[in-house]
Amino acid sequence: MTTDAETTEAETPEADVAPARKSLSTAVEILLGAIVASVVAAVGLFAFSRVQWPAFNSSNVLQSVTTVGQVATIAGIALSVLLVRLHRAGRFATLLSWASLSGFVTVTLGLPLAATKLYLHGISVDQEFRTEYLTRLTDSAALRDMTYADLPPYYPAGWFWVGGRVANLLGLDGWEAFKPYAIGSLAVAAVVALVLWSNLIRHDLAILVSLASAALVLAYGSPEPYSAVIALLVGPGLVLAWGGLYRSNGRGGWGAVIGTGLFLGLAATFYSLYLAVAALAITLLALLSAVLRTRAQKTWRAAIDPLARLVVIAVVSGLLALTVWLPYLLEVVHGSPATSGTALHYLPESGAQLPLPMIEFSLTGALCLLGTLWLVARASSSRRAQALGVGVVTIYLWSLMSMTFTVLGSTLLSFRLEPVLIVLLGTAGVFGFVEFAGWLVLATSDSPRVKGAVVVIGVLGGLAFVQDIPQHLGSDITVAYTDTDGDGNRADKRPPGAAAYYAELDETITSQIPRDRDDTVILTADTSFLSFYPYLGFQALTSHYANPLADFADRARAIEDWSELQTPDQLVAALDESPWRAPDVFIFRQGVDGYTLRLAEDVYPNDPNVRRYTVSFSKELFDDPRFTVSEIGPFVVVSRI
Repeated sequence: MTTDAETTEAETPEADVAPARKSLSTAVEILLGAIVASVVAAVGLFAFSRVQWPAFNSSNVLQSVTTVGQVATIAGIALSVLLVRLHRAGRFATLLSWASLSGFVTVTLGLPLAATKLYLHGISVDQEFRTEYLTRLTDSAALRDMTYADLPPYYPAGWFWVGGRVANLLGLDGWEAFKPYAIGSLAVAAVVALVLWSNLIRHDLAILVSLASAALVLAYGSPEPYSAVIALLVGPGLVLAWGGLYRSNGRGGWGAVIGTGLFLGLAATFYSLYLAVAALAITLLALLSAVLRTRAQKTWRAAIDPLARLVVIAVVSGLLALTVWLPYLLEVVHGSPATSGTALHYLPESGAQLPLPMIEFSLTGALCLLGTLWLVARASSSRRAQALGVGVVTIYLWSLMSMTFTVLGSTLLSFRLEPVLIVLLGTAGVFGFVEFAGWLVLATSDSPRVKGAVVVIGVLGGLAFVQDIPQHLGSDITVAYTDTDGDGNRADKRPPGAAAYYAELDETITSQIPRDRDDTVILTADTSFLSFYPYLGFQALTSHYANPLADFADRARAIEDWSELQTPDQLVAALDESPWRAPDVFIFRQGVDGYTLRLAEDVYPNDPNVRRYTVSFSKELFDDPRFTVSEIGPFVVVSRI
C-alpha cells in the first residue's frame, strides 16, 4: 500500500509485523532500553543533586547549564543517526541513541529542577493529589484510595503503584520520590517509544522522530507525567495497531495485535482519558480495515478478520486493565453507588474551541502545519500517515463530542488532549520534513550544499525549540521553587509557608493517636498535609479529585452539620453515628469565630469550577476530656481520645 523508499514490514500489509521471534526480540530491546534509560536518569539526577545550584527563578545559571546539556545529548543523538546511516557500529549506535535520548529528557527537566526537591508545579492544585496518591502507594502496595478509608482507588493506580515501589526501594518518602520518578519514567518511555519506532520504520528516522516526540511531550505534557508517558507511546501504538488490523490476506500480524492490546492495557492502568481516545482511534482503524477488506474482496465476510483482531485487542487490554480496576469494579457491583463523581465537570476556554496548533506562529505551529500537509498528501500511500491521521481525526471527533456533551451537564475533558494532538502532528511533521528534504536533494542532483542547508535548518530549528522548553515550563518550574517541601523548606531560600509546621503536626498526632498513620483519619482543609504523610482523609481537596464512591457532597453537608452543633456530647454522638469512618483528628485554622475549615464545592459549568467557603467550629465543641487541643503555628490540632 505504500510507495515510498522507507517502506518497512510494518508498513507492508503482506508482511508479518511482529512474528514470534521479532516480538521476543522487541520485548528484550524494550527491557534493555528501559534499563539504560533508568541508569542514565538515575546517574544524571544524582550528579545534579551534588551541586549547590541557585534557584531557576532567580538566576540564569540553570538555564545555561541545561542548554549545554541539551546540545551534548543532541550531539550524541546526531552521532548515533550518522552511524546508523553509515551502517557502522550498529549495537553501539543503538546504545548511544538510548543513552542520549534518555539523557536529553533527564537534562531538560532535571537541571532546571536541580535545586528543588519538588517536581513541576510543586505541591499545588493537581500536583497535590498526585503527590498524595504516590505517598499512599509508597506507604503500602495495596490498591487503596489516595484519600478515603476503606475504598478502592478510582483513578488508575499503575504509574503511582510502580512509583511507590521505586520509592520503597530507594528509601524515599513519596513526595521526595515524585520528581526523580517522574523524570525517570519519562526517560524510560522516550526510549521505549524509540524501540517501537525502530521496529516499525527506518532506524535513523526512528531516532529523529523519537527525539522530536520527546521534546514536544516535555514542552506540552510533562507537568502531568503519567499521562505524558502514554502520549509518547500513542504514535507508535497507532502505527503498530494499523499494521496488525489491516492485513489484506488475513494472515500474520498477531504479534502487532497483542502488542496493541498491551499498549491499551498500559494506558488503562495509567490514564483513563488517553485510553478512551486511543481505543476509539483503534476501533476506527479496525472499521476502516473492515471496509477496505470488504471492498477489495467484495464480500462481507472479509470484515470478520479485522473485527476479530479488534476483539483480541480488547481482551488483552481488558485483562491488563483489571490489575488496577478490578477492586473498584467489584465495589460498584456489590452495591456501592457511584453518585458523587464530578471529575468531568471542567470546561476551560481551551475546551470550548477546537485546538488548531498548525496555525500558530511558532516553531511548533510550523512543524504541525508541515505534519498536517504530509498527512493529507500521503493519506492514500503511507500506512504511517493513515494511522497517525486517524489518531488526529479521533482527537477532533472527541473534542466535538466533548463540546456537545456540555448539553448533558458534563464534558469529556478534550482540552487535555492537546499534548497528544501536538505530538501526533509533530511526528507527522518530522516525516514530512524528511521526505521534503529528500525530494529537494533529488531535484538538485544530490547537491552537497543543499544537503548541508537542509541539515542546518533542521538542527537550528530543533535547538531553538528545545532550549526554550525550560522557559515554556517557567511557571511550573517557579512553583516548584516557591512551594514548601516536606522538609519545611522553600528551594528559593525564601521563608517557607504554613507547611513548615507539618512535621510538628505529624509529631503531635502520632503522640496522641497510638495508631499507624494509614489507619488514622484526618479532617482538614490543608490537604497538602496528606501529600507528605500517609494519613487517611475524611474529605478530599475538591469533588473533582474525590472517589465517586466517597459521597463527597454528603460528607460536606455532614461537616457543615457538625459545625452547627452546640455541645461536645452532640458532636461525639454525631461522629459515632456517621455512615463513614469518622475523623480521629481535626486540623483547623485559627479563625475569629472559632476553628475554621476552608472547603470547596463544584459550581460547574462556571469557570473556575470550584467555589471556596468557610465552615467554623465553636471552640466549646472541643472543651471536653474526650478531645485534646493543641495549637501549632497557624494550626489547631484536635485529637479525639
